[in-house]
Amino acid sequence: MKKNIVIIGTLDTKGKEFQFVKDIIESQGISTTVIDVGVVGEPYFTPDITKEEVSSRCGVTIAELIGKKDRGYALDVMMRGCGEIVKELYENKKLDGVISLGGSGGTSVATYAMRQLEVGVPKVMVSTLASGDTTPYVGEKDITMMYSVVDISGVNRISSKIFSNAANAIVGMVKGEEIELEEERPLIGATMFGVTTEAVTKATEYLEDQGFEVLIFHATGSGGKAMEHLISSGYIKGVLDLTTTELCDELVGGVLSAGPDRLTAASKKGVPQVVSTGAMDMVNFGPIETVPDKFKNRKLYKHNATVTLMRTTVEENRELGKILAEKLNKSVGDTVLCLPLKGISAIDKEGQVFYGKEEDEVLFESIRNHIDNKKVKLVEIDSHINDSNFALYMAKTLTELIDKNN
Repeated sequence: MKKNIVIIGTLDTKGKEFQFVKDIIESQGISTTVIDVGVVGEPYFTPDITKEEVSSRCGVTIAELIGKKDRGYALDVMMRGCGEIVKELYENKKLDGVISLGGSGGTSVATYAMRQLEVGVPKVMVSTLASGDTTPYVGEKDITMMYSVVDISGVNRISSKIFSNAANAIVGMVKGEEIELEEERPLIGATMFGVTTEAVTKATEYLEDQGFEVLIFHATGSGGKAMEHLISSGYIKGVLDLTTTELCDELVGGVLSAGPDRLTAASKKGVPQVVSTGAMDMVNFGPIETVPDKFKNRKLYKHNATVTLMRTTVEENRELGKILAEKLNKSVGDTVLCLPLKGISAIDKEGQVFYGKEEDEVLFESIRNHIDNKKVKLVEIDSHINDSNFALYMAKTLTELIDKNN
């Protein structure tokens, strides 16, 4: 069957640019479906799916959108309508990849639609915003963001190169052969930070030897969200949640929060999980000059030029212990919580910059006070989190829980 790439575009303001991309894709033997998400003007060329069809998915006419004179509302309608159409095209096997070009509005609409697709479906977004923080647009999906360098306004000596690269990229993704692994092994989700790498590496080696495939998620906010999404979608059969540091950023206001739903998916789905307190000694910020003034007198550590770490306090750890416990108490499946009594990160050990015996003990005590022992098995190990025996205990326990559930 001939491959088909969906093009999402505002054909009233950027029609020439989308025609340019469409022609490159079709010249390589791939068909296209163009969705017009413009609102005000007439399309530069006739789309396959009109703006009227898009807005009608939300029960609104284009005339009503124009009459309302509310750009934000119009973008929201076109975003939701386009998302429905894209998802429907994919489910009906009429979408093998999707591409778009845009400024802030176009990027919001197109990437929302892209996020409705499964991980692995080719997605390319050429955007004027791709050089900044792309978290609101990418979320936990595999969207390829390409910076447009110049504004998306005309096909010129620079933009033609960018648009050509983007079009050829999506064609290559769609045409390329998918590499099949020799065997499909059960998937394990694991969380890691630089300061817990040693433990996760050791645990991963054991799990792989036992026949599992381990997906390691960097606990940077988006990593935690991605893991939660894949657990909810049913891909992951067991969770080694060794690094729960994202809870700290959510509570204190760091830059790597995974949101309020972190540490909830496995509990809701009943997926076996073995959890620890990895890197809960720290909150994350960008370069040291970006740390909010209210935290300037806190214990800070310049991890590198772009990352500054802040030690969590006694009071924060008291609250974090309660939060972690209450999330796990909602589990409907097997859950084990492991406490490393000699330190929770590579820099939280005697002689290291974030060593905090009192802070850690308050965290552990708070967990003890709030955990429901009928729902969660609490295990305390007199080791550092990166000690081999601690990592292996977590890994072995997880394999036992998975075997029990099979």
